Amino acid sequence: MPSPDEQPVIVGIGEFATGRAPMSSIGLGSCIGLVIFDRDRSFGALAHIMLPDSQGRSDRPAKYADTAPSHLVKELTRNGCKTASLAAKISGGASMFQTFSGNLNIGERNIEAVRLELKKLNIPLIAEDVGGTVGRTIVYYPSENGKISIKTAGGTINII
Repeated sequence: MPSPDEQPVIVGIGEFATGRAPMSSIGLGSCIGLVIFDRDRSFGALAHIMLPDSQGRSDRPAKYADTAPSHLVKELTRNGCKTASLAAKISGGASMFQTFSGNLNIGERNIEAVRLELKKLNIPLIAEDVGGTVGRTIVYYPSENGKISIKTAGGTINII
């Protein structure tokens, strides 16, 4: 089991990681940090989702809200996780530019697209820290039952 002091694996924009080691996504603005984890195995995955719609692209499935959830589920089941034991948490989706709204609000569109895909996959979304107008950096700890530490650009820390 990794120690809480272990340096996390950094998951960049459009990337994902799976395993038991801590994982981090830095500077989530309108992007979504999606964690799907097996509640019985201390094993999970983190994707750093950038855009709501892949428009049929398949080269970087973790980059898009419509493809990342199913991609993570596939990776988790390939690593021995049971679909019935999976749960999800999300963070990010901020509105980084106050003047944009509606269709241009990528953060809100990312949140809604991820929620929709999780619902289609029957993966319960058990916690979220989304929206607002500040960026976030997250650290996910698979060995601590899906714990995510979220630090905002304003300096506050939240645990989900």
